[in-house]
Amino acid sequence: MIRIEQVQKFYQVGRGGVGAQVQALRDINLQIEQGKIFGIIGRSGAGKSTLLRTLNLLERPSSGKILIDGADITQFDAEQLHGLRQRIGMVFQHFNLLSAKTIAENIDFPLKLAGSYSKEQRRQRVDELLDLVGLADQRDKYPAQLSGGQKQRVGIARALANYPTLLLCDEATSALDPETTQSILRLLSDINQKLGLTIVLITHEMQVIRTICDQVAVIDAGEIVETGDVADVFLHPKHTVTQSMVAENLALDLDVLQIRKERENGLLIRLTYVGAAAHEPILSRIAAQTQVQMVILQGTISRIKNTPYGQLLVELIGSSDEINTVLVSLRAADVRADVLGLSGSKY
Repeated sequence: MIRIEQVQKFYQVGRGGVGAQVQALRDINLQIEQGKIFGIIGRSGAGKSTLLRTLNLLERPSSGKILIDGADITQFDAEQLHGLRQRIGMVFQHFNLLSAKTIAENIDFPLKLAGSYSKEQRRQRVDELLDLVGLADQRDKYPAQLSGGQKQRVGIARALANYPTLLLCDEATSALDPETTQSILRLLSDINQKLGLTIVLITHEMQVIRTICDQVAVIDAGEIVETGDVADVFLHPKHTVTQSMVAENLALDLDVLQIRKERENGLLIRLTYVGAAAHEPILSRIAAQTQVQMVILQGTISRIKNTPYGQLLVELIGSSDEINTVLVSLRAADVRADVLGLSGSKY
Protein backbone atom coordinates (compact mmCIF):
# COMPACT_ATOMS: atom_id res chain seq x y z
CA MET A 1 0.00 0.00 0.00
CA ILE A 2 1.29 3.45 -0.95
CA ARG A 3 -0.07 6.67 0.53
CA ILE A 4 1.00 10.10 -0.63
CA GLU A 5 -0.02 12.84 1.79
CA GLN A 6 0.13 16.58 1.08
CA VAL A 7 3.25 16.30 -1.04
CA GLN A 8 4.64 19.48 -2.52
CA LYS A 9 7.77 20.03 -4.60
CA PHE A 10 9.51 23.33 -5.31
CA TYR A 11 12.44 23.98 -7.62
CA GLN A 12 14.74 26.94 -7.25
CA VAL A 13 15.19 28.88 -10.47
CA GLY A 14 18.46 30.77 -10.85
CA ARG A 15 22.12 30.19 -10.17
CA GLY A 16 23.52 29.49 -6.76
CA GLY A 17 20.14 28.66 -5.30
CA VAL A 18 19.06 32.28 -5.56
CA GLY A 19 15.95 33.26 -7.47
CA ALA A 20 12.28 32.52 -7.80
CA GLN A 21 10.72 29.20 -6.84
CA VAL A 22 8.70 27.09 -9.25
CA GLN A 23 6.15 24.72 -7.76
CA ALA A 24 6.10 21.37 -9.56
CA LEU A 25 3.72 19.50 -7.22
CA ARG A 26 0.83 21.01 -5.28
CA ASP A 27 -0.67 19.25 -2.25
CA ILE A 28 -0.70 15.75 -3.78
CA ASN A 29 -2.82 13.17 -1.97
CA LEU A 30 -3.11 9.66 -3.43
CA GLN A 31 -3.61 6.08 -2.32
CA ILE A 32 -2.30 3.20 -4.43
CA GLU A 33 -3.47 -0.29 -3.54
CA GLN A 34 -1.10 -3.23 -3.43
CA GLY A 35 -1.10 -5.43 -6.51
CA LYS A 36 -2.87 -2.87 -8.72
CA ILE A 37 -1.72 -1.10 -11.87
CA PHE A 38 -2.05 2.61 -11.21
CA GLY A 39 -1.71 5.17 -13.97
CA ILE A 40 -0.81 8.83 -13.72
CA ILE A 41 -1.71 10.78 -16.85
CA GLY A 42 -1.05 14.38 -17.80
CA ARG A 43 0.26 16.58 -20.53
CA SER A 44 3.92 17.55 -20.90
CA GLY A 45 5.06 19.61 -17.93
CA ALA A 46 2.12 18.60 -15.75
CA GLY A 47 4.41 17.12 -13.05
CA LYS A 48 3.85 13.42 -13.60
CA SER A 49 7.56 12.48 -13.87
CA THR A 50 8.36 14.46 -10.73
CA LEU A 51 5.55 12.72 -8.88
CA LEU A 52 6.65 9.25 -10.00
CA ARG A 53 10.24 9.88 -8.91
CA THR A 54 9.17 10.87 -5.43
CA LEU A 55 8.15 7.24 -4.87
CA ASN A 56 11.80 6.17 -4.74
CA LEU A 57 13.09 9.60 -3.67
CA LEU A 58 14.97 10.27 -6.88
CA GLU A 59 13.03 13.50 -6.36
CA ARG A 60 12.74 14.41 -2.70
CA PRO A 61 9.52 16.27 -1.81
CA SER A 62 9.82 19.74 -0.34
CA SER A 63 7.08 18.79 2.15
CA GLY A 64 4.58 16.04 2.83
CA LYS A 65 4.77 12.30 3.44
CA ILE A 66 5.20 9.23 1.23
CA LEU A 67 4.24 6.07 3.08
CA ILE A 68 5.06 2.64 1.69
CA ASP A 69 3.72 -0.22 3.80
CA GLY A 70 3.16 2.28 6.61
CA ALA A 71 6.71 3.69 6.70
CA ASP A 72 7.36 7.32 5.73
CA ILE A 73 10.27 6.96 3.31
CA THR A 74 11.06 10.69 3.46
CA GLN A 75 12.48 9.97 6.93
CA PHE A 76 14.77 7.12 5.81
CA ASP A 77 18.51 7.35 6.39
CA ALA A 78 21.01 6.42 3.66
CA GLU A 79 21.06 2.70 4.52
CA GLN A 80 17.27 2.45 4.62
CA LEU A 81 17.01 4.34 1.35
CA HIS A 82 19.46 1.96 -0.32
CA GLY A 83 17.37 -1.00 0.80
CA LEU A 84 14.18 0.71 -0.40
CA ARG A 85 15.55 1.31 -3.89
CA GLN A 86 16.48 -2.35 -4.21
CA ARG A 87 12.80 -3.19 -3.64
CA ILE A 88 11.62 -0.71 -6.26
CA GLY A 89 12.28 -1.39 -9.94
CA MET A 90 12.20 1.36 -12.55
CA VAL A 91 11.63 1.21 -16.31
CA PHE A 92 12.68 4.21 -18.38
CA GLN A 93 11.40 5.78 -21.60
CA HIS A 94 14.71 5.48 -23.43
CA PHE A 95 15.73 2.10 -21.94
CA ASN A 96 19.03 3.30 -20.33
CA LEU A 97 20.82 0.06 -21.15
CA LEU A 98 24.60 -0.34 -20.90
CA SER A 99 25.72 -0.46 -24.54
CA ALA A 100 29.02 -2.27 -23.84
CA LYS A 101 27.35 -5.14 -21.97
CA THR A 102 25.33 -8.03 -23.36
CA ILE A 103 21.65 -8.45 -22.64
CA ALA A 104 22.40 -11.01 -19.92
CA GLU A 105 25.03 -8.73 -18.41
CA ASN A 106 22.62 -5.80 -18.35
CA ILE A 107 20.09 -7.85 -16.38
CA ASP A 108 22.82 -9.21 -14.12
CA PHE A 109 24.20 -5.74 -13.34
CA PRO A 110 21.81 -4.82 -10.46
CA LEU A 111 22.30 -8.29 -8.97
CA LYS A 112 26.05 -7.74 -8.88
CA LEU A 113 25.57 -4.32 -7.30
CA ALA A 114 23.36 -5.83 -4.59
CA GLY A 115 26.26 -8.06 -3.56
CA SER A 116 24.02 -10.63 -1.89
CA TYR A 117 23.80 -13.31 -4.59
CA SER A 118 26.24 -16.02 -5.63
CA LYS A 119 27.31 -16.26 -9.26
CA GLU A 120 25.06 -19.30 -9.75
CA GLN A 121 22.08 -17.54 -8.14
CA ARG A 122 22.62 -14.60 -10.46
CA ARG A 123 22.83 -16.83 -13.51
CA GLN A 124 19.60 -18.60 -12.57
CA ARG A 125 17.83 -15.29 -11.97
CA VAL A 126 18.97 -13.90 -15.32
CA ASP A 127 17.71 -17.05 -17.06
CA GLU A 128 14.33 -16.75 -15.30
CA LEU A 129 13.93 -13.14 -16.35
CA LEU A 130 14.97 -13.74 -19.95
CA ASP A 131 12.28 -16.43 -20.15
CA LEU A 132 9.74 -14.13 -18.51
CA VAL A 133 10.23 -11.35 -21.07
CA GLY A 134 10.64 -13.70 -24.04
CA LEU A 135 14.31 -13.01 -24.81
CA ALA A 136 16.04 -16.26 -23.90
CA ASP A 137 17.55 -16.47 -27.40
CA GLN A 138 18.95 -12.93 -27.22
CA ARG A 139 21.07 -13.23 -24.09
CA ASP A 140 24.47 -12.80 -25.80
CA LYS A 141 23.49 -9.91 -28.05
CA TYR A 142 24.20 -6.24 -27.36
CA PRO A 143 21.56 -3.49 -27.07
CA ALA A 144 22.44 -2.06 -30.48
CA GLN A 145 21.40 -5.35 -32.07
CA LEU A 146 17.86 -5.22 -30.63
CA SER A 147 14.65 -3.49 -31.67
CA GLY A 148 13.07 -0.83 -29.45
CA GLY A 149 10.55 -3.29 -28.07
CA GLN A 150 13.26 -5.82 -27.26
CA LYS A 151 15.32 -3.15 -25.52
CA GLN A 152 12.35 -2.26 -23.35
CA ARG A 153 11.86 -5.93 -22.49
CA VAL A 154 15.47 -5.97 -21.30
CA GLY A 155 14.76 -2.83 -19.28
CA ILE A 156 11.78 -4.53 -17.65
CA ALA A 157 13.79 -7.68 -16.88
CA ARG A 158 16.57 -5.58 -15.33
CA ALA A 159 14.03 -3.68 -13.20
CA LEU A 160 12.71 -7.01 -11.86
CA ALA A 161 16.14 -8.45 -11.05
CA ASN A 162 16.12 -7.78 -7.29
CA TYR A 163 12.60 -9.15 -6.71
CA PRO A 164 10.93 -5.72 -6.29
CA THR A 165 7.48 -5.27 -4.81
CA LEU A 166 6.91 -2.04 -6.74
CA LEU A 167 7.61 -1.28 -10.40
CA LEU A 168 7.74 2.32 -11.65
CA CYS A 169 7.34 2.94 -15.38
CA ASP A 170 8.44 6.37 -16.64
CA GLU A 171 6.74 6.78 -20.06
CA ALA A 172 7.82 3.21 -20.79
CA THR A 173 6.03 2.98 -24.16
CA SER A 174 6.17 6.52 -25.57
CA ALA A 175 9.26 5.77 -27.70
CA LEU A 176 7.62 2.70 -29.28
CA ASP A 177 5.30 2.19 -32.25
CA PRO A 178 1.63 1.29 -31.52
CA GLU A 179 1.99 -2.47 -32.13
CA THR A 180 5.10 -2.72 -29.96
CA THR A 181 3.40 -0.60 -27.30
CA GLN A 182 0.58 -3.13 -27.08
CA SER A 183 3.03 -6.03 -26.68
CA ILE A 184 4.84 -4.23 -23.85
CA LEU A 185 1.55 -3.43 -22.13
CA ARG A 186 0.53 -7.11 -22.37
CA LEU A 187 3.88 -8.06 -20.82
CA LEU A 188 3.40 -5.62 -17.93
CA SER A 189 -0.13 -6.92 -17.37
CA ASP A 190 1.14 -10.53 -17.31
CA ILE A 191 3.87 -9.58 -14.83
CA ASN A 192 1.32 -7.86 -12.61
CA GLN A 193 -0.89 -10.97 -12.59
CA LYS A 194 1.88 -13.58 -12.23
CA LEU A 195 3.95 -11.76 -9.59
CA GLY A 196 1.26 -9.72 -7.82
CA LEU A 197 3.49 -6.72 -8.41
CA THR A 198 2.23 -3.18 -7.85
CA ILE A 199 2.89 -1.10 -10.96
CA VAL A 200 2.75 2.70 -11.13
CA LEU A 201 3.13 4.15 -14.60
CA ILE A 202 3.02 7.63 -16.06
CA THR A 203 1.93 8.47 -19.58
CA HIS A 204 0.38 11.19 -21.70
CA GLU A 205 -1.59 8.61 -23.71
CA MET A 206 -5.15 7.81 -22.64
CA GLN A 207 -5.00 4.57 -24.67
CA VAL A 208 -2.25 3.23 -22.38
CA ILE A 209 -4.37 3.94 -19.30
CA ARG A 210 -7.43 2.35 -20.88
CA THR A 211 -5.54 -0.80 -21.88
CA ILE A 212 -3.74 -1.73 -18.70
CA CYS A 213 -4.63 0.31 -15.60
CA ASP A 214 -7.05 -0.42 -12.77
CA GLN A 215 -7.06 3.12 -11.41
CA VAL A 216 -5.87 6.48 -12.68
CA ALA A 217 -4.99 9.95 -11.45
CA VAL A 218 -5.09 12.95 -13.79
CA ILE A 219 -2.47 15.61 -13.06
CA ASP A 220 -2.45 19.16 -14.36
CA ALA A 221 -0.10 21.99 -13.40
CA GLY A 222 1.19 19.92 -10.48
CA GLU A 223 -2.28 19.16 -9.06
CA ILE A 224 -4.33 15.97 -9.06
CA VAL A 225 -7.57 17.11 -10.69
CA GLU A 226 -9.36 13.75 -10.92
CA THR A 227 -8.83 10.21 -9.70
CA GLY A 228 -10.72 6.93 -9.59
CA ASP A 229 -11.34 3.64 -11.35
CA VAL A 230 -10.34 3.87 -15.01
CA ALA A 231 -13.83 3.03 -16.30
CA ASP A 232 -15.41 5.81 -14.21
CA VAL A 233 -12.83 8.43 -15.15
CA PHE A 234 -12.67 7.48 -18.82
CA LEU A 235 -16.40 7.13 -19.44
CA HIS A 236 -17.63 9.92 -17.13
CA PRO A 237 -14.85 12.52 -16.87
CA LYS A 238 -15.67 15.39 -14.51
CA HIS A 239 -12.76 17.82 -14.81
CA THR A 240 -12.29 19.87 -17.99
CA VAL A 241 -8.72 18.57 -18.43
CA THR A 242 -9.90 14.96 -18.32
CA GLN A 243 -12.81 15.73 -20.63
CA SER A 244 -10.41 17.27 -23.14
CA MET A 245 -8.06 14.28 -23.07
CA VAL A 246 -10.93 11.81 -23.44
CA ALA A 247 -12.37 13.82 -26.34
CA GLU A 248 -9.00 13.77 -28.11
CA ASN A 249 -8.75 10.01 -27.58
CA LEU A 250 -12.20 9.44 -29.06
CA ALA A 251 -11.61 11.99 -31.86
CA LEU A 252 -15.00 13.62 -31.32
CA ASP A 253 -16.26 15.75 -34.18
CA LEU A 254 -17.08 18.85 -32.16
CA ASP A 255 -18.30 20.88 -35.15
CA VAL A 256 -20.93 18.28 -36.00
CA LEU A 257 -22.00 18.08 -32.39
CA GLN A 258 -22.43 21.84 -32.17
CA ILE A 259 -24.59 21.86 -35.31
CA ARG A 260 -26.76 19.10 -33.87
CA LYS A 261 -27.12 20.96 -30.59
CA GLU A 262 -28.63 23.91 -32.45
CA ARG A 263 -31.52 21.86 -33.87
CA GLU A 264 -34.71 22.83 -32.13
CA ASN A 265 -36.47 19.46 -32.34
CA GLY A 266 -33.60 17.20 -31.33
CA LEU A 267 -32.06 16.18 -28.04
CA LEU A 268 -28.38 15.21 -28.00
CA ILE A 269 -27.47 12.42 -25.57
CA ARG A 270 -24.42 10.32 -24.77
CA LEU A 271 -25.15 6.67 -24.06
CA THR A 272 -22.72 4.54 -22.08
CA TYR A 273 -22.95 0.74 -21.93
CA VAL A 274 -20.64 -1.20 -19.59
CA GLY A 275 -20.18 -4.96 -19.36
CA ALA A 276 -22.56 -7.37 -21.08
CA ALA A 277 -24.88 -4.52 -22.11
CA ALA A 278 -22.24 -3.38 -24.63
CA HIS A 279 -23.10 -6.38 -26.82
CA GLU A 280 -26.89 -6.23 -26.50
CA PRO A 281 -29.24 -4.71 -29.16
CA ILE A 282 -30.77 -2.36 -26.60
CA LEU A 283 -31.02 0.70 -28.82
CA SER A 284 -32.67 -1.08 -31.75
CA ARG A 285 -35.12 -2.80 -29.38
CA ILE A 286 -36.22 0.51 -27.86
CA ALA A 287 -36.34 2.18 -31.28
CA ALA A 288 -38.82 -0.47 -32.48
CA GLN A 289 -41.17 0.42 -29.63
CA THR A 290 -41.31 4.19 -30.19
CA GLN A 291 -41.90 6.85 -32.82
CA VAL A 292 -38.72 8.72 -31.82
CA GLN A 293 -36.10 9.00 -34.56
CA MET A 294 -32.61 8.05 -33.36
CA VAL A 295 -29.65 9.47 -35.26
CA ILE A 296 -26.31 7.90 -34.28
CA LEU A 297 -23.67 10.62 -34.72
CA GLN A 298 -20.66 8.78 -33.39
CA GLY A 299 -19.85 5.67 -31.44
CA THR A 300 -17.36 3.08 -30.31
CA ILE A 301 -17.33 -0.37 -28.74
CA SER A 302 -14.09 -1.34 -27.06
CA ARG A 303 -12.61 -2.48 -23.74
CA ILE A 304 -11.21 -0.78 -20.67
CA LYS A 305 -8.71 -3.34 -19.47
CA ASN A 306 -10.95 -6.44 -19.10
CA THR A 307 -14.30 -4.61 -19.19
CA PRO A 308 -16.21 -4.22 -22.48
CA TYR A 309 -17.97 -0.90 -23.00
CA GLY A 310 -19.82 1.05 -25.65
CA GLN A 311 -20.36 4.77 -25.99
CA LEU A 312 -22.65 6.44 -28.52
CA LEU A 313 -23.55 10.01 -29.30
CA VAL A 314 -27.19 9.97 -30.38
CA GLU A 315 -29.73 12.60 -31.38
CA LEU A 316 -33.34 11.88 -30.41
CA ILE A 317 -35.98 13.59 -32.55
CA GLY A 318 -39.61 13.54 -31.45
CA SER A 319 -42.08 14.89 -28.92
CA SER A 320 -41.05 15.58 -25.33
CA ASP A 321 -43.20 12.74 -24.00
CA GLU A 322 -41.81 10.22 -26.50
CA ILE A 323 -38.23 11.26 -25.82
CA ASN A 324 -38.82 11.00 -22.08
CA THR A 325 -40.13 7.46 -22.57
CA VAL A 326 -36.94 6.54 -24.47
CA LEU A 327 -34.73 7.95 -21.70
CA VAL A 328 -36.62 6.00 -19.05
CA SER A 329 -36.33 2.78 -21.09
CA LEU A 330 -32.60 3.28 -21.62
CA ARG A 331 -31.90 3.82 -17.95
CA ALA A 332 -34.06 0.81 -17.04
CA ALA A 333 -31.80 -1.26 -19.30
CA ASP A 334 -28.70 -0.16 -17.30
CA VAL A 335 -27.61 2.26 -20.01
CA ARG A 336 -26.37 5.59 -18.73
CA ALA A 337 -27.93 8.44 -20.73
CA ASP A 338 -26.31 11.86 -20.28
CA VAL A 339 -28.10 14.78 -21.89
CA LEU A 340 -25.67 17.11 -23.72
CA GLY A 341 -28.25 19.57 -25.19
CA LEU A 342 -30.58 21.36 -25.73
CA SER A 343 -29.77 24.17 -23.30
CA GLY A 344 -32.69 24.76 -20.98
CA SER A 345 -34.12 21.32 -21.73
CA LYS A 346 -36.20 19.79 -18.96
CA TYR A 347 -34.45 16.46 -19.55
